[in-house]
Amino acid sequence: MDESALLKELGVRIRMIRLSKDMTQYQLAINCNFEKSSMSKIESGQTNLTYITLHRISKGLDVHVRELLPVKQ
Repeated sequence: MDESALLKELGVRIRMIRLSKDMTQYQLAINCNFEKSSMSKIESGQTNLTYITLHRISKGLDVHVRELLPVKQ
C-alpha cells in the first residue's frame, strides 16, 4: 500500500471515531488546538501526521493512540 493510501485510511479511521462520538470536525479541532481546516486535511489524508499530532487527536477523542490506527485483517 502506498503512503497516500495509508494516510487516507488513517483519516477515515479518525473520522469514524469522531462521528461515533457525535463530534464535529470543529469540536475535535478545538479539543486538539488545531484549525478546522487542519482537521479536514487530516481526515481527507492530505497531511502526514507526526506522533505528537496523533497523540493530540487521541486525547481530543478520548481514545488510545493505537485505536486511531487502522487494523488489517
